[in-house]
Amino acid sequence: VCSSDQDFGPDLITLLDEEGKEHDFEYLDTLEHGDYEYVALTPVIEDPNDALADDGELVVLRIEEEDGEEILVAIEDDEEFDTVSALFVERLSDAYE
Repeated sequence: VCSSDQDFGPDLITLLDEEGKEHDFEYLDTLEHGDYEYVALTPVIEDPNDALADDGELVVLRIEEEDGEEILVAIEDDEEFDTVSALFVERLSDAYE
């Protein structure tokens, strides 16, 4: 489920966890690596005080197709996760410097 709050604001995505609880994320980037596409997101922090203490957590998920729909799945393999995360950190550090 995707939603955008503003025409020119951040791209916001709402995801459901295993327990059905909604979490909002800001879309940062997508990249292809190997046979898969991956997406980088960062949690949306509503409270300004919490935002100041935020460490800039990067959420990296793999895009897979299920029943003709694209779904985002957690990366279970540590090596795959570390490799893709490093690629996103390099790409995003260039964009946000």
